[in-house]
Amino acid sequence: MRGHPSRFESFVSRLEFQTEEEGEDRLSLVWHGTRFPGYLCLGLSLALLMLSVPIMEAIRIRGLGTTAASLWYFPVMNIILFGVAAFLLSLKRVIVMDQGSQQVYFSKKSLLRRSDLAVKFSEIVALRLGTDMVYSGPVLAGSTAGQSYFPAAALRLVLASGETVLLGRGNKSKMEVLARRLSRCLCKPITSELKNTTQPG
Repeated sequence: MRGHPSRFESFVSRLEFQTEEEGEDRLSLVWHGTRFPGYLCLGLSLALLMLSVPIMEAIRIRGLGTTAASLWYFPVMNIILFGVAAFLLSLKRVIVMDQGSQQVYFSKKSLLRRSDLAVKFSEIVALRLGTDMVYSGPVLAGSTAGQSYFPAAALRLVLASGETVLLGRGNKSKMEVLARRLSRCLCKPITSELKNTTQPG
């Protein structure tokens, strides 16, 4: 094994992969992250650009001692929103199962870093369907009375070392379909710990 499984954990409640490539000896799955917030930030950034450009031009021509200079926060917000959009849209996870090399390759990419993991088929004991308690964001009035987490169906590789590698999270039925598909590819059994879990929204 090359790399560390802990780098492939995620706070995201849904990691539902799409097929990028499928052949007789190779299966490639890809997840492109949470696109909607990324495109929303990009849209807001482009909208603010119509205000930011005239403000920056006025500051350049007239200097900082003008009324336009008091609106400096618009260009700053513009830059921040564009940075957030670029980061969210750069998020990508790839899982490649290669029968030729008898290995599973994992790649996790973002604008800031990249992590890779390679696991041999012989190091995999089984696929496990279970439940992860996923953070759902801050609750009302700052309360932490057990309401900030909810159960999500999760699929993991169980390694001979006792470690696990997160393959995906999402709808229970979709995780079961993915488990059966990968089980055939890896020739590994499936163990299920799933109960009737539901996800909000």
